[in-house]
Amino acid sequence: MAKERSGSHWWDEFRGSIASCMLDLAELEHHATALRHVQITHLPGLLQHEDYARAVFREAVPPLSPEALDLQVAFRMRRQKLLDRADPPACSFLLHEAALRMLFGGPAVVRRQLEHLLEQSERETVTLRVVPFSAGGFPSAGSSTMYACGPVRQLDTVQIDVPNGVTFLDSETHLTNYRAVLDRVEQRSLEPGPSRDFIHKVLQEL
Repeated sequence: MAKERSGSHWWDEFRGSIASCMLDLAELEHHATALRHVQITHLPGLLQHEDYARAVFREAVPPLSPEALDLQVAFRMRRQKLLDRADPPACSFLLHEAALRMLFGGPAVVRRQLEHLLEQSERETVTLRVVPFSAGGFPSAGSSTMYACGPVRQLDTVQIDVPNGVTFLDSETHLTNYRAVLDRVEQRSLEPGPSRDFIHKVLQEL
């Protein structure tokens, strides 16, 4: 990453317009060999339908201007092209039931979003698993987490959501702890097939 020429990647088009931590997130995703996510109340940005993403950004405080809102949505949609690469990273998404039931944008928007989730779950490099309310408690239940695997383990990085954006962790202690967190949550999640059935059930209830 340090050797790459500045201005050589798509996210550089957004430099100065999007928070630097979000540019760092896009760069981290670009270089990752695998991505592991736990999402609690929002569906993951890489799997968000445009209408859902717009509804999420409309909840920003202070409110975004129409131009800033369009920019944030455009950036999020551009990040998703990662999944269309010839060599996309393997992506594992652990989605809590709460994220499936939050009505960002209302029932119609969430219905489209859940249909989009089901479509994305058919990608060979995407594994989607649901953590139902019935699974009970689990570690780090209060925040969403992404674990990005680097070419070697020493380059792994954890990204967690915080009220004013995102933060990154890369100490060996943090990496070890968050690998354990992800493993524990995965143990309490449904298998991919039952997870798709669960999403269908939530979709039918809308």
